[in-house]
Amino acid sequence: MKVALVHDFLVKNGGAERVLAVLAKMYPKAPIYTLIYDEKVCGDIFPKNRVRPSHLQKWSKYFSHRSLAPFYAGAVEKWDFSEFDVVISSSNAFAHGIVTPTHTKHICYYHSPMRYAWDWTNEYRDENHMTGFKGGLWTMFLKKLRMWDRLAAERPDIVIANSENVAKRIWKYYRREADVIYPPVDVRNFRLNEKHEDYFLIVSTLSPYKRVDLAVQLFNKIKKKLIVIGDGSEKKNLQEMAGRTVEILGHKSDDVVKEYVENCKALIFPGEEDFGITPVEAQACGKPVLAYGGGGVLESVIAGKTGEFFDEPNIASMEDALGKLIGNYKKYKPGDLRKQARKFSESVFKKKVEEIV
Repeated sequence: MKVALVHDFLVKNGGAERVLAVLAKMYPKAPIYTLIYDEKVCGDIFPKNRVRPSHLQKWSKYFSHRSLAPFYAGAVEKWDFSEFDVVISSSNAFAHGIVTPTHTKHICYYHSPMRYAWDWTNEYRDENHMTGFKGGLWTMFLKKLRMWDRLAAERPDIVIANSENVAKRIWKYYRREADVIYPPVDVRNFRLNEKHEDYFLIVSTLSPYKRVDLAVQLFNKIKKKLIVIGDGSEKKNLQEMAGRTVEILGHKSDDVVKEYVENCKALIFPGEEDFGITPVEAQACGKPVLAYGGGGVLESVIAGKTGEFFDEPNIASMEDALGKLIGNYKKYKPGDLRKQARKFSESVFKKKVEEIV
């Protein structure tokens, strides 16, 4: 059986790319199709000889990824999959829109429906300051994009969601029922540590919607130590905002991140995510999680047993929940947290994907 893999973009190493990396290990002979490929960033995990970028790759040297957006839908439709029996697309945006021949089965693993086309439209426009003429062009583009995206969602033969949270959005926007297979977490790579150092931890892309600013403001106020690992557009703002007890470390290697997670007192997860792999990694280390009570984290963290939730995206609500976590700290049993994390292990993911394939 010949298998091919498809992924929107290989320009960063985030949660979606971790899923793709496991699929690539499961099917080592499968080529990886992607719209744009950055070998410097992703070459160690996804070597050049396995990657087949689109014809837009050459234009990415001269134009920003956002400028090329009107051409992505057409680019994924140009790929020829006639030599393959199964194609697995890993989709946040365009990958689900590939066109496969009748003899080729298309399995789509959705990390999310296209966020900026549907439930994140206004926030995306505001974050990128799309007003006036620029905003008008963006609105016209979105109307056409939504029509394409809705039709593209009919193309996969089998639909998989990375969480119940995403499955609900797939039904809402695409009217497709999805099986749920949670993203793979390499639990064995994380050491259970019943001790901790006296700091709280955030590991995140530093984008506005991640709401790291709420945590920074809170820890400035309560004078407890917070370490933030990650990079992104908000890094400079957060560094300027950070008080004496808050450290913004920027990007760190996986080994360094692993060490910080294993030794933290608790993980702080202030934004709403489709699923969220980092909270599972923290639980694998025996560390409780303080998270905003929305999105996929509601499926991985158990309130009162492996962490706590705050209900409103504001400092007061987060402070109340943090007080509860600190007060209940001795009730979080490291063994129970580790057991919870195993539900999302790489072996479970592989077994479920293999059954579908």
